[in-house]
Amino acid sequence: MKIRIGTRGSELALTQTRAIAARIAQAIPNAVLEEVVLKTSGDRDTTTPLSAQGGVGVFTKELERALLDHEIDLAVHSLKDLPTVSPPGLQLGAIPERASPWDAFISDRYADLGDLPDGGVVATGSLRRRAQILHWHPRLEVIGIRGNIDTRLAKYLELGAVGLILAEAGLVRTGREGVIRSRLGPTEMTPAPGQGALGLEIREDAAELFEALRPIDHEVTRQAVTAERCFLRELEGGCHLPIGAFARVSGGQLVLTGMLATADGSRRLQLATEGLAGDGEAVASALVKKVLKAGGDSILATYRDEAESS
Repeated sequence: MKIRIGTRGSELALTQTRAIAARIAQAIPNAVLEEVVLKTSGDRDTTTPLSAQGGVGVFTKELERALLDHEIDLAVHSLKDLPTVSPPGLQLGAIPERASPWDAFISDRYADLGDLPDGGVVATGSLRRRAQILHWHPRLEVIGIRGNIDTRLAKYLELGAVGLILAEAGLVRTGREGVIRSRLGPTEMTPAPGQGALGLEIREDAAELFEALRPIDHEVTRQAVTAERCFLRELEGGCHLPIGAFARVSGGQLVLTGMLATADGSRRLQLATEGLAGDGEAVASALVKKVLKAGGDSILATYRDEAESS
């Protein structure tokens, strides 16, 4: 079986893809693997904020087009970058076991966000992170930053920032965990839905490949990220909002925590609900209703009013 594996060309994407290729080689001994590197719109434009480029999907559309055009057979995505609804003809063939879902604080001077002085500048490319930093630390300033891991590690200091927030999983996967000063847990920084997980996307008609990938699929991770992504899909409504979600699965039960905030961090809702691990969509729907009832509807209304007036 020949499998052409599509990937972005960044160090992190290649590292992730090659780790998956090694797993596939073990699971499918007769597989002939070919790595195909593609450049996405998010890779070509490294200055415009992701939210201005269209948010989720800027790192995945070209890979999905290559799948549909039969240029590749499998695409390896960071799941948090992948839209919650697959294009017609595509499916998630496997979701391997998740790495750390948490965000990490990096600084050459300070051990934690709480140690930064008034007016201290923190760099992040995420609306979700920005909103939560400002919610807990309104005395700080947050600036945007783009680029690969090495670019951000160098650029945040050049921009005059004293702190940087990146996903812990990416730092660990590329051997840069030594720069982490502290881990930001879900109470302080609810992660992005699917953060730390990878999604292996294939065509719906690739039945043989789907079956061959079964040993790589991790049921608990799939249950958790399915609930998180359902929460995002039902709450987002096509807008680009500061939304976070994280699910824990244990003993057949799933506890889903969801977060919705205003861009300036002045309002932040974080609530949780639980249910059966196999009923992630139902748990997510229940949590969305809970969030809307607790004031999320007014936060969403604010974003809709801003979109209509812009």
